[in-house]
Amino acid sequence: MTDSPGSSPSPERSGRRPAIKAPAFKAPAAKGAATRAPATKAARTRAVPAGAARATRAPRVVKTTRTSAGAGTTGTAGTAPTTTVPAHPATLAIDIGGTGLKASVIDSESRLLADRVRVATTYPVPPELMVDQLVKLVQPLPAADRVSVGFPGVVRRGHVFTAPHFVTKAGPGTAVVKELVGKWTGFDLAGALSARLGLDVRVANDADLQGWAVVSGNGLEMVVTLGTGVGTALFIEGKLVPHLELAHHPFRKGGTYNEQLGDAALKKIGTAKWRKRVLEAIGNFQSLVNYDHLYIGGGNARHLAGHIDPSITIVDNVAGLVGGIKLWVHGGH
Repeated sequence: MTDSPGSSPSPERSGRRPAIKAPAFKAPAAKGAATRAPATKAARTRAVPAGAARATRAPRVVKTTRTSAGAGTTGTAGTAPTTTVPAHPATLAIDIGGTGLKASVIDSESRLLADRVRVATTYPVPPELMVDQLVKLVQPLPAADRVSVGFPGVVRRGHVFTAPHFVTKAGPGTAVVKELVGKWTGFDLAGALSARLGLDVRVANDADLQGWAVVSGNGLEMVVTLGTGVGTALFIEGKLVPHLELAHHPFRKGGTYNEQLGDAALKKIGTAKWRKRVLEAIGNFQSLVNYDHLYIGGGNARHLAGHIDPSITIVDNVAGLVGGIKLWVHGGH
């Protein structure tokens, strides 16, 4: 297989064989079996958190009922997650965030094969420690054929160019550590994880991955993620535009979108004021980008349900993992 942007060298070229094996057990088909996440324009009208007024819904994945961690729950590192019969290739999808590291295994039908596992992001976090934490996190998950990683920064050919959260002493908003900047800049995250997991690994910006899970492929579509910080991605006719870090542009009162809309700002000023800032930012993005459709995801998107234009799609957070499949279809930058 030809290496593509955002990927590490294939195990075949390096002499390793990919660790491909069946999950620990196969659950029988049952009522409520996992459904295929929509990949068409219909996805835009399918799903926002329950109870959201005038909002649309993002793709959801229904877990099987057989579980050792609790049906419908999120597992934690070290627990046995829910499993189901996979359709290969199975993708180990990892979502790296400023407050948490999440992972699951997804089959080729966009079904979660295990409950998501999660651990808190610790600081300070040099890249070597991050790799150690990710390897430990995914140990209880079923075997996979390949790995996709969403990273909150600029990534090209599997190498990290910027890591704004992880170059700080104690997390976003704290002092930047020069030594950490040096360690993260140019770090081959795809290669490091591939060496530890024995699988091909591709890494892309986390907002890009969310976008691949939900965009319709029609016109100019924009994805904004609201979590620890702010992520942005643009797609034209379903094709990813080279990544722009709009979050670091000036926004208001000398601050950036990241600083004014991130999780720290939400906790400081409260939900009502934060929503007003988000609406102002949406207006700016509309004027700047002239998008045809806007998707808003990330952990804090839930605070906008019923408070934004109904034409805007609120995206379920699972899209950050499901989009990992598309990374193997389209490649990254």
